[in-house]
Amino acid sequence: MLLRAPAIADAVRISLLAGDFEVASMTGTIPHPYSEEMAADWIRSHKDGEEGVAFAIDLGGALIGCVGYRAYDEVHAEMGYWLGKPYWGFGFATEAARALIRHVFQKEGFDYLTVGHFRENPASARVIAKLGFEPSGEVLRDCAARGNKSRCLTYKLTRERALAPAPQDAPEPSFSEAGTLR
Repeated sequence: MLLRAPAIADAVRISLLAGDFEVASMTGTIPHPYSEEMAADWIRSHKDGEEGVAFAIDLGGALIGCVGYRAYDEVHAEMGYWLGKPYWGFGFATEAARALIRHVFQKEGFDYLTVGHFRENPASARVIAKLGFEPSGEVLRDCAARGNKSRCLTYKLTRERALAPAPQDAPEPSFSEAGTLR
C-alpha cells in the first residue's frame, strides 16, 4: 500500500468508490450522488491548498480510498478518511491512517489530532480505537450525502501518545523437549 497525491486521473475511481451511498453517508462532506466532475474539483482544490492535505490510498496501482487532514491552527489538525466498500474489513484504513498520523506529528509538528465518526459507524470506531485516540465528546455534524445533521463522536490523539514507544509484546511461550511450558 502506498499513500500518494491524488491525480485528476483518479476522479473516475474516486467518484465510483466515494460516491457509493454507503461510503458517502459515513462522511461529512462527500455528497451523493458524487460525479466525476465533483471528484475532479475536489482533487484540484487540494492541489490549490484549499481543502487541507489529502493522500490517495493506492493498493497495487489502484486507488482504494483517501486519507488526509485539515489544519485548524498551528497546533491542531483534524483527520479524515474513507475506503471504497470492496476494501472494508481488511485493515487498510488503520494502516493508511497510522501512516498519516506519523506524518502529521513527525513532519508537520502538530500538538494534537482530532477525528470523528457518525454514531452509526462502528467500523470507524474500531479503527480510531486501534490508532490510540481517546474519546473527547459528541457533536452534531452535517452529512452532505444524507442532507442532514447527524450525531458524531469525536476523539483526540496527542503527539506524546502517538509517538510513545509501543509496549513490548509478551514473549511467545516456549516448550521444552518434554512438552512442558518453560
